[in-house]
Amino acid sequence: MYGEEIKVLKEEARNMLISRDSKLSEKLILIDTIERLGLSYHFENEIQEQLTLALNGHLKLEPEENDDLFIISLQFRLLRQHALDAPSSIFRRFTENNNGDQFKKALSTDIEGVLSLFEASYVRRQGEEILDKAFSFSKANLESVVVARNLPDSPLMKQILHALDQSLHRGTPRVESCRFISLYEEFESKNESLLRLAKLDFNLLQMLHKKEISELTRWWKEMDLTSKLSYARDRVVESYFWALAAYHEPQYSSARIMLAKTVAIICVIDDTYDSYGTIEELKVFTDAVQKWDISEIDRLPDYMKICYRVVLDLYEAFDAELSPKGRSFAVHYAREAMKEIATSYYIEAKWLIEGDHLPVFDEYMNQAEITAGAYFLTIAAYLGMDNATIEVFNWLSAQPNIMKTCNALVRIIDDIATYEDEKKRGQVTTGIDCYMKEHGVSKQVAIQCLHEKIEVGWKEMNEGILDNSVSMEIRMRVFNWARVAEITYKHKHDGYTYPEKGLKPHVVALLLQSFEI
Repeated sequence: MYGEEIKVLKEEARNMLISRDSKLSEKLILIDTIERLGLSYHFENEIQEQLTLALNGHLKLEPEENDDLFIISLQFRLLRQHALDAPSSIFRRFTENNNGDQFKKALSTDIEGVLSLFEASYVRRQGEEILDKAFSFSKANLESVVVARNLPDSPLMKQILHALDQSLHRGTPRVESCRFISLYEEFESKNESLLRLAKLDFNLLQMLHKKEISELTRWWKEMDLTSKLSYARDRVVESYFWALAAYHEPQYSSARIMLAKTVAIICVIDDTYDSYGTIEELKVFTDAVQKWDISEIDRLPDYMKICYRVVLDLYEAFDAELSPKGRSFAVHYAREAMKEIATSYYIEAKWLIEGDHLPVFDEYMNQAEITAGAYFLTIAAYLGMDNATIEVFNWLSAQPNIMKTCNALVRIIDDIATYEDEKKRGQVTTGIDCYMKEHGVSKQVAIQCLHEKIEVGWKEMNEGILDNSVSMEIRMRVFNWARVAEITYKHKHDGYTYPEKGLKPHVVALLLQSFEI
Protein backbone atom coordinates (compact mmCIF):
# COMPACT_ATOMS: atom_id res chain seq x y z
CA MET A 1 0.00 0.00 0.00
CA TYR A 2 2.76 2.42 0.98
CA GLY A 3 5.52 0.61 -0.92
CA GLU A 4 6.18 3.31 -3.50
CA GLU A 5 6.17 6.09 -0.91
CA ILE A 6 8.63 4.19 1.31
CA LYS A 7 10.90 3.73 -1.70
CA VAL A 8 10.86 7.49 -2.41
CA LEU A 9 11.43 8.44 1.25
CA LYS A 10 14.34 5.97 1.54
CA GLU A 11 15.99 7.48 -1.52
CA GLU A 12 15.54 10.95 -0.05
CA ALA A 13 17.19 9.85 3.21
CA ARG A 14 20.03 8.14 1.30
CA ASN A 15 20.70 11.34 -0.66
CA MET A 16 20.88 13.33 2.57
CA LEU A 17 23.40 10.85 3.97
CA ILE A 18 25.78 10.97 1.02
CA SER A 19 25.30 14.66 0.16
CA ARG A 20 28.54 16.61 -0.24
CA ASP A 21 26.79 19.86 0.57
CA SER A 22 26.08 19.19 4.26
CA LYS A 23 28.53 19.69 7.13
CA LEU A 24 29.92 16.73 9.07
CA SER A 25 28.06 17.84 12.21
CA GLU A 26 24.78 17.77 10.26
CA LYS A 27 25.58 14.30 8.96
CA LEU A 28 26.34 13.03 12.48
CA ILE A 29 22.99 14.31 13.74
CA LEU A 30 21.29 12.75 10.71
CA ILE A 31 22.99 9.37 11.28
CA ASP A 32 22.04 9.44 14.97
CA THR A 33 18.44 10.30 14.11
CA ILE A 34 18.22 7.54 11.48
CA GLU A 35 19.61 5.00 13.94
CA ARG A 36 17.33 6.09 16.78
CA LEU A 37 14.31 5.92 14.48
CA GLY A 38 15.16 2.30 13.65
CA LEU A 39 15.97 2.96 9.99
CA SER A 40 19.71 2.28 9.92
CA TYR A 41 19.35 -1.26 8.50
CA HIS A 42 18.38 0.37 5.19
CA PHE A 43 21.56 2.46 5.06
CA GLU A 44 24.30 0.41 6.74
CA ASN A 45 26.85 0.85 3.96
CA GLU A 46 26.23 4.59 3.58
CA ILE A 47 26.47 5.18 7.34
CA GLN A 48 29.68 3.15 7.66
CA GLU A 49 31.20 4.99 4.71
CA GLN A 50 30.43 8.43 6.14
CA LEU A 51 31.74 7.54 9.60
CA THR A 52 34.92 6.03 8.14
CA LEU A 53 35.50 9.25 6.19
CA ALA A 54 35.10 11.16 9.48
CA LEU A 55 37.54 8.88 11.32
CA ASN A 56 40.15 9.20 8.56
CA GLY A 57 39.85 12.97 8.50
CA HIS A 58 38.36 13.17 5.01
CA LEU A 59 35.30 14.75 6.59
CA LYS A 60 36.10 17.35 9.23
CA LEU A 61 34.18 19.39 11.76
CA GLU A 62 34.16 23.17 11.44
CA PRO A 63 36.88 24.79 13.62
CA GLU A 64 34.34 26.17 16.12
CA GLU A 65 32.70 22.74 16.47
CA ASN A 66 35.84 21.15 17.90
CA ASP A 67 34.85 22.60 21.28
CA ASP A 68 31.18 21.63 20.96
CA LEU A 69 30.55 19.04 23.67
CA PHE A 70 27.36 17.78 22.00
CA ILE A 71 28.95 17.18 18.59
CA ILE A 72 32.27 15.79 19.86
CA SER A 73 30.44 13.34 22.17
CA LEU A 74 28.05 12.32 19.41
CA GLN A 75 30.85 11.71 16.91
CA PHE A 76 32.83 9.70 19.47
CA ARG A 77 29.84 7.49 20.36
CA LEU A 78 28.84 6.83 16.76
CA LEU A 79 32.39 5.93 15.74
CA ARG A 80 32.80 3.52 18.65
CA GLN A 81 29.40 1.92 18.12
CA HIS A 82 30.47 1.20 14.54
CA ALA A 83 33.75 -0.42 15.65
CA LEU A 84 35.78 2.60 14.55
CA ASP A 85 38.38 3.17 17.23
CA ALA A 86 37.98 6.82 18.24
CA PRO A 87 40.43 7.93 20.98
CA SER A 88 38.97 8.98 24.34
CA SER A 89 41.72 11.59 24.74
CA ILE A 90 39.54 13.91 22.66
CA PHE A 91 37.64 14.74 25.86
CA ARG A 92 40.69 16.25 27.58
CA ARG A 93 39.81 19.60 25.99
CA PHE A 94 36.67 19.68 28.16
CA THR A 95 38.60 19.25 31.42
CA GLU A 96 40.18 21.91 33.63
CA ASN A 97 43.58 22.89 32.19
CA ASN A 98 43.19 20.02 29.68
CA ASN A 99 44.54 17.68 32.36
CA GLY A 100 41.88 14.98 31.96
CA ASP A 101 41.17 15.10 35.68
CA GLN A 102 38.06 17.20 36.18
CA PHE A 103 35.43 18.32 33.70
CA LYS A 104 34.84 22.06 33.47
CA LYS A 105 32.01 23.24 35.70
CA ALA A 106 30.87 25.69 33.02
CA LEU A 107 29.81 22.73 30.85
CA SER A 108 26.93 22.00 33.22
CA THR A 109 24.83 24.72 31.56
CA ASP A 110 25.11 22.91 28.20
CA ILE A 111 22.39 20.38 28.97
CA GLU A 112 22.23 18.83 25.49
CA GLY A 113 26.00 18.55 25.49
CA VAL A 114 26.04 16.88 28.90
CA LEU A 115 23.36 14.42 27.78
CA SER A 116 25.41 13.61 24.68
CA LEU A 117 28.49 13.09 26.89
CA PHE A 118 26.49 10.81 29.19
CA GLU A 119 25.41 8.58 26.30
CA ALA A 120 28.98 8.60 24.93
CA SER A 121 30.39 7.46 28.28
CA TYR A 122 28.62 4.10 27.87
CA VAL A 123 30.97 3.05 25.06
CA ARG A 124 33.98 3.31 27.39
CA ARG A 125 36.47 0.49 27.79
CA GLN A 126 38.72 -0.72 30.58
CA GLY A 127 41.31 1.81 31.75
CA GLU A 128 39.62 4.86 30.21
CA GLU A 129 39.55 6.98 33.36
CA ILE A 130 38.55 10.13 31.51
CA LEU A 131 35.33 8.40 30.40
CA ASP A 132 34.68 7.09 33.91
CA LYS A 133 34.89 10.71 35.03
CA ALA A 134 32.71 11.79 32.09
CA PHE A 135 30.06 9.33 33.25
CA SER A 136 30.12 10.56 36.86
CA PHE A 137 30.15 14.23 35.83
CA SER A 138 27.34 13.94 33.28
CA LYS A 139 25.17 11.69 35.47
CA ALA A 140 25.39 14.08 38.43
CA ASN A 141 24.55 17.06 36.24
CA LEU A 142 21.59 15.36 34.57
CA GLU A 143 20.23 14.30 37.96
CA SER A 144 20.51 17.95 39.07
CA VAL A 145 18.51 19.02 36.02
CA VAL A 146 15.78 16.53 36.94
CA VAL A 147 15.67 17.75 40.55
CA ALA A 148 15.57 21.42 39.47
CA ARG A 149 12.71 20.70 37.01
CA ASN A 150 13.85 23.51 34.71
CA LEU A 151 12.57 21.69 31.62
CA PRO A 152 9.08 20.51 32.55
CA ASP A 153 7.62 18.01 30.09
CA SER A 154 9.92 19.06 27.26
CA PRO A 155 11.31 16.52 24.77
CA LEU A 156 14.77 17.18 26.24
CA MET A 157 13.57 16.40 29.77
CA LYS A 158 11.95 13.20 28.52
CA GLN A 159 15.26 12.23 26.90
CA ILE A 160 17.15 12.93 30.12
CA LEU A 161 14.75 10.91 32.27
CA HIS A 162 14.89 7.99 29.86
CA ALA A 163 18.69 8.12 29.50
CA LEU A 164 19.12 7.98 33.29
CA ASP A 165 16.93 4.88 33.34
CA GLN A 166 18.18 3.24 30.12
CA SER A 167 21.25 4.21 28.14
CA LEU A 168 20.96 4.11 24.38
CA HIS A 169 24.02 1.88 23.92
CA ARG A 170 22.76 -0.82 26.29
CA GLY A 171 19.17 -0.58 25.12
CA THR A 172 17.36 -3.02 22.82
CA PRO A 173 17.29 -1.31 19.39
CA ARG A 174 13.69 -2.09 18.40
CA VAL A 175 12.38 -1.02 21.83
CA GLU A 176 14.42 2.18 21.77
CA SER A 177 13.34 3.13 18.25
CA CYS A 178 9.66 2.56 19.07
CA ARG A 179 9.95 4.96 21.99
CA PHE A 180 12.01 7.50 20.02
CA ILE A 181 9.58 7.72 17.09
CA SER A 182 6.91 9.03 19.48
CA LEU A 183 9.35 11.45 21.10
CA TYR A 184 10.80 12.70 17.80
CA GLU A 185 7.34 13.86 16.80
CA GLU A 186 7.64 16.49 19.57
CA PHE A 187 10.97 17.86 18.29
CA GLU A 188 10.72 21.35 16.79
CA SER A 189 13.63 20.50 14.49
CA LYS A 190 12.17 17.18 13.28
CA ASN A 191 12.54 16.10 9.68
CA GLU A 192 8.98 15.29 8.59
CA SER A 193 9.98 12.90 5.80
CA LEU A 194 12.27 10.90 8.13
CA LEU A 195 9.52 10.74 10.74
CA ARG A 196 7.00 9.50 8.18
CA LEU A 197 9.46 6.92 6.85
CA ALA A 198 10.11 5.70 10.40
CA LYS A 199 6.39 5.26 11.09
CA LEU A 200 5.71 3.51 7.80
CA ASP A 201 8.73 1.26 8.20
CA PHE A 202 7.86 0.40 11.81
CA ASN A 203 4.30 -0.55 10.87
CA LEU A 204 5.41 -2.58 7.84
CA LEU A 205 7.98 -4.50 9.87
CA GLN A 206 5.45 -5.01 12.66
CA MET A 207 3.15 -6.77 10.19
CA LEU A 208 5.94 -9.28 9.50
CA HIS A 209 6.56 -9.71 13.23
CA LYS A 210 2.84 -10.36 13.83
CA LYS A 211 2.89 -13.02 11.13
CA GLU A 212 5.89 -14.67 12.82
CA ILE A 213 4.35 -14.64 16.30
CA SER A 214 1.18 -16.12 14.83
CA GLU A 215 3.18 -18.99 13.30
CA LEU A 216 5.03 -19.49 16.56
CA THR A 217 1.93 -19.58 18.78
CA ARG A 218 0.28 -22.06 16.40
CA TRP A 219 3.34 -24.35 16.70
CA TRP A 220 3.31 -23.98 20.48
CA LYS A 221 -0.40 -24.76 20.82
CA GLU A 222 -0.08 -27.83 18.61
CA MET A 223 2.58 -29.24 20.97
CA ASP A 224 0.37 -28.44 23.98
CA LEU A 225 3.36 -28.71 26.32
CA THR A 226 2.02 -26.64 29.19
CA SER A 227 -0.98 -28.93 29.71
CA LYS A 228 1.21 -32.04 29.42
CA LEU A 229 3.90 -30.61 31.70
CA SER A 230 2.21 -28.71 34.53
CA TYR A 231 5.48 -27.26 35.85
CA ALA A 232 6.57 -25.67 32.55
CA ARG A 233 6.34 -21.92 31.99
CA ASP A 234 4.19 -20.81 29.06
CA ARG A 235 6.47 -18.10 27.73
CA VAL A 236 6.23 -18.35 23.96
CA VAL A 237 5.49 -14.62 23.51
CA GLU A 238 8.40 -13.63 25.75
CA SER A 239 10.59 -16.11 23.83
CA TYR A 240 9.66 -14.34 20.61
CA PHE A 241 10.45 -10.98 22.20
CA TRP A 242 13.96 -12.23 23.00
CA ALA A 243 14.39 -13.31 19.38
CA LEU A 244 13.14 -9.91 18.25
CA ALA A 245 15.66 -8.26 20.56
CA ALA A 246 18.45 -10.33 19.01
CA TYR A 247 17.52 -9.18 15.49
CA HIS A 248 14.39 -7.41 14.30
CA GLU A 249 15.30 -6.77 10.66
CA PRO A 250 13.20 -8.46 7.92
CA GLN A 251 16.02 -10.55 6.44
CA TYR A 252 16.20 -12.56 9.69
CA SER A 253 12.58 -13.74 9.63
CA SER A 254 13.19 -17.50 9.42
CA ALA A 255 16.20 -17.21 11.74
CA ARG A 256 14.02 -15.39 14.28
CA ILE A 257 11.41 -18.17 14.28
CA MET A 258 14.11 -20.82 14.81
CA LEU A 259 15.58 -18.81 17.66
CA ALA A 260 12.21 -18.17 19.32
CA LYS A 261 11.38 -21.90 19.19
CA THR A 262 14.75 -22.67 20.77
CA VAL A 263 14.17 -20.13 23.57
CA ALA A 264 10.70 -21.55 24.31
CA ILE A 265 11.99 -25.15 24.43
CA ILE A 266 15.09 -24.42 26.52
CA CYS A 267 12.81 -22.68 29.00
CA VAL A 268 10.88 -25.95 29.43
CA ILE A 269 14.13 -27.92 29.77
CA ASP A 270 15.37 -25.41 32.34
CA ASP A 271 12.15 -25.84 34.34
CA THR A 272 12.53 -29.63 34.17
CA TYR A 273 15.95 -29.43 35.81
CA ASP A 274 15.16 -26.52 38.09
CA SER A 275 11.69 -27.30 39.39
CA TYR A 276 10.60 -30.88 38.82
CA GLY A 277 13.00 -33.72 38.05
CA THR A 278 14.66 -35.91 40.70
CA ILE A 279 18.43 -36.36 40.61
CA GLU A 280 18.05 -39.92 39.31
CA GLU A 281 15.65 -38.87 36.53
CA LEU A 282 17.80 -35.90 35.56
CA LYS A 283 20.91 -38.06 35.35
CA VAL A 284 19.20 -40.41 32.88
CA PHE A 285 17.79 -37.47 30.89
CA THR A 286 21.20 -35.77 30.71
CA ASP A 287 22.77 -39.00 29.51
CA ALA A 288 20.04 -39.39 26.87
CA VAL A 289 20.70 -35.87 25.60
CA GLN A 290 24.41 -36.69 25.25
CA LYS A 291 23.59 -39.80 23.19
CA TRP A 292 20.98 -37.94 21.07
CA ASP A 293 19.19 -41.09 19.95
CA ILE A 294 15.42 -41.65 19.96
CA SER A 295 15.97 -45.23 21.21
CA GLU A 296 17.04 -43.70 24.55
CA ILE A 297 13.45 -42.53 25.12
CA ASP A 298 12.39 -45.86 26.67
CA ARG A 299 14.71 -45.24 29.65
CA LEU A 300 12.89 -42.04 30.59
CA PRO A 301 9.83 -41.44 32.80
CA ASP A 302 6.71 -40.47 30.83
CA TYR A 303 6.95 -36.69 31.36
CA MET A 304 10.60 -36.68 30.27
CA LYS A 305 9.74 -38.64 27.15
CA ILE A 306 7.67 -35.63 26.08
CA CYS A 307 10.63 -33.26 26.66
CA TYR A 308 13.11 -35.53 24.93
CA ARG A 309 10.97 -36.08 21.86
CA VAL A 310 10.29 -32.35 21.53
CA VAL A 311 14.03 -31.56 21.63
CA LEU A 312 14.96 -34.19 19.05
CA ASP A 313 12.03 -33.26 16.80
CA LEU A 314 12.93 -29.56 16.93
CA TYR A 315 16.52 -30.08 15.82
CA GLU A 316 15.42 -32.60 13.19
CA ALA A 317 13.07 -29.93 11.80
CA PHE A 318 15.93 -27.41 11.80
CA ASP A 319 18.08 -29.88 9.88
CA ALA A 320 15.30 -30.50 7.33
CA GLU A 321 15.04 -26.74 6.77
CA LEU A 322 18.76 -26.04 6.61
CA SER A 323 20.25 -29.08 4.86
CA PRO A 324 18.96 -28.06 1.38
CA LYS A 325 20.97 -24.84 1.88
CA GLY A 326 24.07 -26.84 2.81
CA ARG A 327 23.82 -25.68 6.43
CA SER A 328 23.52 -28.97 8.34
CA PHE A 329 26.81 -28.05 10.03
CA ALA A 330 24.93 -25.30 11.93
CA VAL A 331 22.55 -27.86 13.44
CA HIS A 332 25.55 -29.93 14.60
CA TYR A 333 26.84 -26.96 16.61
CA ALA A 334 23.36 -26.32 18.02
CA ARG A 335 23.07 -29.94 19.18
CA GLU A 336 26.48 -29.76 20.86
CA ALA A 337 25.42 -26.57 22.64
CA MET A 338 22.28 -28.34 23.90
CA LYS A 339 24.40 -31.21 25.24
CA GLU A 340 26.66 -28.74 27.03
CA ILE A 341 23.85 -26.76 28.66
CA ALA A 342 22.07 -29.96 29.76
CA THR A 343 25.25 -31.16 31.52
CA SER A 344 25.56 -27.86 33.39
CA TYR A 345 21.84 -27.85 34.27
CA TYR A 346 22.40 -31.28 35.83
CA ILE A 347 25.38 -30.13 37.91
CA GLU A 348 23.40 -27.14 39.20
CA ALA A 349 20.39 -29.36 39.96
CA LYS A 350 22.63 -31.62 42.06
CA TRP A 351 23.85 -28.60 44.02
CA LEU A 352 20.24 -27.54 44.65
CA ILE A 353 18.70 -30.92 45.47
CA GLU A 354 21.55 -32.40 47.51
CA GLY A 355 22.21 -29.09 49.24
CA ASP A 356 25.53 -30.21 50.74
CA HIS A 357 27.94 -28.29 48.52
CA LEU A 358 28.26 -24.52 48.21
CA PRO A 359 30.88 -24.01 45.50
CA VAL A 360 33.38 -21.19 45.49
CA PHE A 361 32.39 -18.36 43.16
CA ASP A 362 34.61 -19.39 40.24
CA GLU A 363 33.40 -23.01 40.41
CA TYR A 364 29.82 -21.76 40.45
CA MET A 365 30.43 -19.45 37.48
CA ASN A 366 32.01 -22.24 35.42
CA GLN A 367 28.57 -23.85 35.24
CA ALA A 368 26.36 -20.78 35.68
CA GLU A 369 27.89 -18.96 32.71
CA ILE A 370 26.77 -21.91 30.56
CA THR A 371 23.26 -22.16 32.05
CA ALA A 372 22.78 -18.40 31.66
CA GLY A 373 22.27 -19.38 28.02
CA ALA A 374 24.03 -16.57 26.14
CA TYR A 375 26.36 -18.93 24.23
CA PHE A 376 23.60 -21.50 23.67
CA LEU A 377 21.26 -18.83 22.28
CA THR A 378 23.93 -17.17 20.15
CA ILE A 379 24.50 -20.52 18.45
CA ALA A 380 20.73 -20.73 17.95
CA ALA A 381 20.66 -17.17 16.59
CA TYR A 382 23.25 -18.10 13.95
CA LEU A 383 21.27 -21.14 12.75
CA GLY A 384 19.18 -19.26 10.22
CA MET A 385 21.75 -16.62 9.32
CA ASP A 386 23.12 -17.47 5.88
CA ASN A 387 26.34 -15.53 6.52
CA ALA A 388 27.03 -17.50 9.71
CA THR A 389 29.54 -19.81 8.05
CA ILE A 390 31.31 -22.78 9.61
CA GLU A 391 34.19 -20.36 10.33
CA VAL A 392 31.78 -18.22 12.35
CA PHE A 393 30.65 -21.21 14.41
CA ASN A 394 34.29 -22.19 14.99
CA TRP A 395 35.04 -18.61 16.08
CA LEU A 396 32.16 -18.68 18.56
CA SER A 397 32.87 -22.16 19.92
CA ALA A 398 36.44 -21.03 20.70
CA GLN A 399 34.80 -18.60 23.15
CA PRO A 400 36.19 -15.23 21.97
CA ASN A 401 36.42 -12.53 24.63
CA ILE A 402 33.12 -10.92 23.69
CA MET A 403 31.32 -14.25 24.19
CA LYS A 404 33.11 -15.11 27.44
CA THR A 405 32.30 -11.68 28.81
CA CYS A 406 28.67 -11.89 27.68
CA ASN A 407 28.25 -15.28 29.41
CA ALA A 408 29.40 -13.82 32.74
CA LEU A 409 27.53 -10.55 32.30
CA VAL A 410 24.18 -12.22 31.56
CA ARG A 411 24.61 -14.61 34.47
CA ILE A 412 25.40 -11.91 37.04
CA ILE A 413 22.58 -9.60 35.85
CA ASP A 414 20.19 -12.58 36.09
CA ASP A 415 21.47 -13.64 39.54
CA ILE A 416 21.03 -10.20 41.09
CA ALA A 417 17.50 -9.81 39.71
CA THR A 418 16.28 -13.29 40.68
CA TYR A 419 18.07 -13.61 44.05
CA GLU A 420 15.06 -13.01 46.33
CA ASP A 421 12.81 -15.34 44.32
CA GLU A 422 15.51 -18.03 44.27
CA LYS A 423 15.88 -17.82 48.07
CA LYS A 424 12.12 -18.22 48.51
CA ARG A 425 12.34 -21.44 46.47
CA GLY A 426 15.07 -22.72 48.78
CA GLN A 427 17.94 -22.20 46.35
CA VAL A 428 21.25 -22.07 48.26
CA THR A 429 23.75 -22.08 45.41
CA THR A 430 23.21 -18.64 43.94
CA GLY A 431 26.12 -16.54 42.76
CA ILE A 432 25.50 -14.07 45.58
CA ASP A 433 25.60 -16.84 48.23
CA CYS A 434 28.80 -18.28 46.76
CA TYR A 435 30.42 -14.84 46.72
CA MET A 436 29.30 -14.07 50.31
CA LYS A 437 30.73 -17.30 51.65
CA GLU A 438 34.03 -17.17 49.77
CA HIS A 439 34.77 -13.54 50.63
CA GLY A 440 33.10 -13.39 54.04
CA VAL A 441 30.95 -10.39 53.15
CA SER A 442 27.32 -9.38 53.60
CA LYS A 443 24.65 -9.72 50.93
CA GLN A 444 24.78 -5.96 50.26
CA VAL A 445 28.55 -5.97 49.78
CA ALA A 446 28.36 -9.06 47.54
CA ILE A 447 25.71 -7.42 45.35
CA GLN A 448 27.76 -4.22 45.14
CA CYS A 449 30.85 -6.22 44.08
CA LEU A 450 28.82 -8.05 41.44
CA HIS A 451 27.45 -4.72 40.14
CA GLU A 452 31.07 -3.63 39.71
CA LYS A 453 31.75 -6.83 37.75
CA ILE A 454 28.77 -5.94 35.51
CA GLU A 455 30.29 -2.52 34.72
CA VAL A 456 33.66 -4.11 33.95
CA GLY A 457 31.83 -6.62 31.77
CA TRP A 458 30.16 -3.90 29.70
CA LYS A 459 33.55 -2.24 29.16
CA GLU A 460 34.95 -5.56 27.93
CA MET A 461 31.93 -6.02 25.66
CA ASN A 462 32.78 -2.63 24.14
CA GLU A 463 36.31 -3.92 23.58
CA GLY A 464 34.89 -7.06 21.96
CA ILE A 465 33.01 -5.04 19.35
CA LEU A 466 36.42 -4.24 17.83
CA ASP A 467 37.18 -7.93 17.13
CA ASN A 468 37.13 -7.78 13.33
CA SER A 469 37.87 -11.48 12.81
CA VAL A 470 34.13 -11.79 12.06
CA SER A 471 31.66 -9.25 10.68
CA MET A 472 29.92 -6.64 12.81
CA GLU A 473 26.62 -8.35 12.00
CA ILE A 474 27.92 -11.53 13.67
CA ARG A 475 29.44 -9.72 16.67
CA MET A 476 26.27 -7.76 17.41
CA ARG A 477 24.25 -10.94 17.90
CA VAL A 478 26.49 -11.62 20.93
CA PHE A 479 26.29 -8.02 22.13
CA ASN A 480 22.50 -8.06 21.88
CA TRP A 481 22.20 -10.88 24.44
CA ALA A 482 23.70 -8.55 27.03
CA ARG A 483 21.08 -6.00 25.97
CA VAL A 484 18.36 -8.67 26.34
CA ALA A 485 19.54 -9.33 29.92
CA GLU A 486 19.56 -5.58 30.62
CA ILE A 487 15.91 -5.16 29.58
CA THR A 488 14.62 -8.49 30.94
CA TYR A 489 16.02 -8.07 34.43
CA LYS A 490 15.53 -4.30 34.68
CA HIS A 491 15.08 -2.86 38.19
CA LYS A 492 15.90 -6.27 39.74
CA HIS A 493 12.75 -7.90 38.32
CA ASP A 494 12.66 -11.23 36.46
CA GLY A 495 10.77 -9.90 33.47
CA TYR A 496 10.79 -13.28 31.69
CA THR A 497 9.21 -15.35 34.47
CA TYR A 498 6.97 -12.45 35.53
CA PRO A 499 6.46 -10.53 32.26
CA GLU A 500 3.91 -8.13 33.73
CA LYS A 501 6.79 -6.65 35.75
CA GLY A 502 8.98 -5.96 32.78
CA LEU A 503 8.52 -7.30 29.27
CA LYS A 504 4.76 -6.95 28.77
CA PRO A 505 4.74 -3.18 28.02
CA HIS A 506 7.50 -3.73 25.43
CA VAL A 507 5.65 -6.66 23.85
CA VAL A 508 2.49 -4.55 23.60
CA ALA A 509 4.39 -1.61 22.09
CA LEU A 510 6.24 -3.71 19.53
CA LEU A 511 3.54 -6.16 18.50
CA LEU A 512 0.15 -4.61 19.22
CA GLN A 513 0.46 -0.84 18.83
CA SER A 514 1.15 0.68 15.43
CA PHE A 515 1.78 4.32 14.52
CA GLU A 516 -0.96 6.43 13.03
CA ILE A 517 -0.06 7.59 9.53
